Amino acid sequence: MRKCLGIIVLDFILVVAATAFEKDIRPILENTCLKCHGGEKVKGKVDFSGILNLEQAEEQLDLWEKVVDVLETGDMPPEDERQLTTGETRTILDWCHKELAKPIEAQPGIFQPRRLSAPEYRNTLRSLFGFDLKVSIATAEQTLSGEQSLVLKLLPIDPPGVSGFVNDTHGTKLSPILMDQYLHLSDAALEKLFSIKGRKQLSFLMGVQKSEAWKPYDITLEEANTLISNFISRALRRPIKAKMATQVSKSLERKIGEELLKAIKFEMKAILMSPAFLYRGLLMEGKPGIQQSVDSFELAERLSYFLWEDRPDDELTELASSGEISKPGIIAEQVSRMLLSPNSRSLAESFAVQWLGLANIDDMFKNDPGDRGHGMRTQPRDFLHYLFTEERPVMELIDSRVTFVNQSTSGFYGKDRQRLARFHKPQGVERQRTMNQRLELREAEGRGGILTMPSILIMNRGPILRGTWMLRRILGVELGEPPADVPPIKPSPRGQKLSFRERFAVHRENASCSRCHNKIDPLGFALDGYDNNGRYLLGEAQKKNLKTPIDTSGQLPGGETFEDFEELKAVFMTSQRENIVRNIVEQTLTYALCRELKRFDQSTVNTITKNLCRDNGTWKSLFTQIANSLPFRETFIQNAKHEESKLED
Repeated sequence: MRKCLGIIVLDFILVVAATAFEKDIRPILENTCLKCHGGEKVKGKVDFSGILNLEQAEEQLDLWEKVVDVLETGDMPPEDERQLTTGETRTILDWCHKELAKPIEAQPGIFQPRRLSAPEYRNTLRSLFGFDLKVSIATAEQTLSGEQSLVLKLLPIDPPGVSGFVNDTHGTKLSPILMDQYLHLSDAALEKLFSIKGRKQLSFLMGVQKSEAWKPYDITLEEANTLISNFISRALRRPIKAKMATQVSKSLERKIGEELLKAIKFEMKAILMSPAFLYRGLLMEGKPGIQQSVDSFELAERLSYFLWEDRPDDELTELASSGEISKPGIIAEQVSRMLLSPNSRSLAESFAVQWLGLANIDDMFKNDPGDRGHGMRTQPRDFLHYLFTEERPVMELIDSRVTFVNQSTSGFYGKDRQRLARFHKPQGVERQRTMNQRLELREAEGRGGILTMPSILIMNRGPILRGTWMLRRILGVELGEPPADVPPIKPSPRGQKLSFRERFAVHRENASCSRCHNKIDPLGFALDGYDNNGRYLLGEAQKKNLKTPIDTSGQLPGGETFEDFEELKAVFMTSQRENIVRNIVEQTLTYALCRELKRFDQSTVNTITKNLCRDNGTWKSLFTQIANSLPFRETFIQNAKHEESKLED
């Protein structure tokens, strides 16, 4: 009887919830939102037209999070559209908060094989063959050269996926142009492998040391089978299956000399052009329809492409073969080992560059091939690599006493530059790039952490760009695009000398502008103590030269006040700490999973964020927790033919 009563109560609750949506929420959407977000118009990829009942609404919880955000900040509806009444706003927010408060257990995403991104393909090809394919153009060391990798030179640039990262290739097609480039690169790699330059790697794959005098057409059938078997297992990132080994072996039977060599190259080229090589995860074994752990080889791939942007090395492959890699303790050991490898540089060069938009620095200094441009481009990357690989706390991104400078960028750091190792320019060389040196900050004013690095400040010139960059990249706040008809900043009235900040205060009185600028401006103007060239203007010596004082004070929407950037940094390290750590976790998890995060991922984000905040957690701890997390280690295969459905394009 009690069980029946419970079922009745539950059914009643569901009926009430459904009535609330269809009676109270749906009519508001129809009267206010569907004009721009439904039917023929779907602005901002937000479409309410297909949400007709509670069941459909509950499938779009990610959307309701966005609804809460724009309603609470006043970003929607637009000024020129019908506005919600206070009661309508409260009705939607109350319903959304109740729905979003319902606990959702962590679960993995639906399994989707995906094509190797261009950097992943380059690294995979390089580690498979043991050499890189480079553009055959000699350039002077002091000249800013173009792309040196033949792979990256030929392959089209991957657009960022829905997640914002280029490794999210689920939505990109395997086009004929791309296949032609793969074909050319495969030929180039095989040609080099069977040349004298590739003799060392060819000997490794054959399992027999060969001298330079040995000719490839002298290969024996036994050596050929060993070569093909080793190559296929390394290319496919898992052991070759007996059926495939038998088929390949038959194709080589009764062949010798040039004929055998031709057959070997054909089989190797077929593997390089196969979807199983070009796609990650295509060979993962599993059962459709159930939540399950990924197989050990898929786990090794996920870890390797996460930390190295490359195929698993021999140690990871051996751990996958034995099944040991599935043990959490082993994962932690491997993360520590892999961060010590030069391959971990990809975390700074790929993940961080995309997350923080550092490629814009490259664009700004593309015409500066000298020491200054080199220093500006590499300083944030070297700093991030240090944080990622030397077990530094995640919040040292904001406040650190360590930086990296070369001879040209050291001038921004005052007396601290005197502790750098002396540089002696070689005789007869007019210009030479100098390498960054690690520098401990002791006396430098206004420096420390990534936010005050000269190249970051130059990349984001002016308070609006600087505030927007901090909001989006550091705090993870989503900002809509500015209105198309934003009026220009008016000059000072005749007879008055107003600062840009004072003139901008008049501009932001427009309600449609103030919504975003209430969040942007306090952060951006806090950095007004740095000029457009990244120089600090508020040091004790510099302030004497200022004609008018610079106002760097502000108040955040949450009420926190500050007088200058140092005080804002203190706010970041305290009351805004959790928001910054959460954004770091979300960005890193997104990159690791190669997909956009969903509502069911928030449990994982919450847990890792809580752990890092409690323990002043390090980047290594973050990487380890992600590698041991449920969405990283488990999956859900939707149907038995997920491989074929992905490749239909």
